[in-house]
Amino acid sequence: MQALTSRLAEKNTIRLTPRLFATTSLSLFTIGLSVHYIRTALTSRSSLTTFSTPHGKSAVMSSSFKQEPHNLLVIPGPIEVSDEVLYANAHPSVGHTAPAFAAVFQDCLKMIKQVLYTTSAQPFLVAGSGTLGWDMVASNLVEPGEDVLVLNSGYFGDAFADCLEVYGAKVDQVKAPIGDRPGPAEIESALSQKKYKLVTFTHVDTSTGVLSDAKAICAAVKKVSPDTLTILDGVCAVASEEIRMDDWGVDVVISASQKGLGVPPGLSVTVASERAMAVLAARKTPVTSYFASWRRWLPIMQAYGKGQAAYFATPPTNLIWAFQASLRAITEQSPSLEQRFALHKESSLRLKQAVNDLGLKQVPLHPDASANGMTAIYVPSPLKPSDIVPKMLKKGIVVAAGLHKDIKETYIRVGHLSITAIDAKRGDIDRVIKALQESFAEAGWDGSKTSSRPSVVEHQGQA
Repeated sequence: MQALTSRLAEKNTIRLTPRLFATTSLSLFTIGLSVHYIRTALTSRSSLTTFSTPHGKSAVMSSSFKQEPHNLLVIPGPIEVSDEVLYANAHPSVGHTAPAFAAVFQDCLKMIKQVLYTTSAQPFLVAGSGTLGWDMVASNLVEPGEDVLVLNSGYFGDAFADCLEVYGAKVDQVKAPIGDRPGPAEIESALSQKKYKLVTFTHVDTSTGVLSDAKAICAAVKKVSPDTLTILDGVCAVASEEIRMDDWGVDVVISASQKGLGVPPGLSVTVASERAMAVLAARKTPVTSYFASWRRWLPIMQAYGKGQAAYFATPPTNLIWAFQASLRAITEQSPSLEQRFALHKESSLRLKQAVNDLGLKQVPLHPDASANGMTAIYVPSPLKPSDIVPKMLKKGIVVAAGLHKDIKETYIRVGHLSITAIDAKRGDIDRVIKALQESFAEAGWDGSKTSSRPSVVEHQGQA
């Protein structure tokens, strides 16, 4: 290693040792979970790769990066991140106007369109959470006093409605019972009553685990109110559920980095159709946000789309590098995007079958209303989530308690997204199933009392 260091120095290169560079951390936020650290080791000449520095020199990085052992994070986001993506996130700091960074940003803009099956839509990659996408939609596409219809399948329908009202929209809602989603007849009926500027829906509501039928919703809007824009909140759906933006007529997809896209939190991902951008161009009043204004961000995205840097606000440079690594895995490597959807379904069915075998019921009422990237499980009375979540944590498994205000103390949520769902060699699904079985048994549940309501898997068997 000392000889290698000398040779590198002779070639006017910078060698970044683990002490100088490759120590980073990923904070996993949940009950009792501490910060775990990650590190790399430079072990051989064959493991070294190079990249350009701002000074035009070369720097040497290790490709043998491995995360420290840590608790398995299986909440509905943030999620487990691959070594390759987390390593890319540890890229040395580079200016957002550097040519190398502009090329990476350009790559991300191209690949996110592939994930959503669109050739013409405009992506906006901006520092923030998925919630920023709500503000973008509300401030750019709705003028004060205009009508919006929210299809509500849980907590995030309520929250999106609140956001729209902040920007002056008049919001009506079609609310489904807990565990269900608005049906086509309800949607068509609501659309026939009034002219709406937008229809919004949550593709996967992480408070309930409910999956909305995006294709059917778009078809209903096109049939009854073709001028109405269709807004898909896909924060917990993109890259785990199929979304064909162009074919189905989705006008805006809102997402974020920390779920199916397999990247640490902090990158807001919003993609707008040409029709949505035309609505922005035709608006009569000023955009009602500064930071979320597409008029400010559009020139930036267009410049990066050409591989050229531009500035309005600083992008999360390291997350863009991580995003590129994840998108390359999704769009260019095996499994393919279509195979990833199938693997998410397979993992989902395995976990849901195990839950059914335990005699437990799930929040979604129907098989086709159940997400493939998460499972929401009722904890049978008199047990509570606090009887299960800490037991799972002791077994090295991090799951989430409830979120929906009406049933918050009655259920838990398990995420199975990205590498947890698609990489069988990791054994994540097996670990989760075993921990669930043991935790419920330790809490006194023997599984002999089956739920009174058919589970999702039982419904699937009847379909």
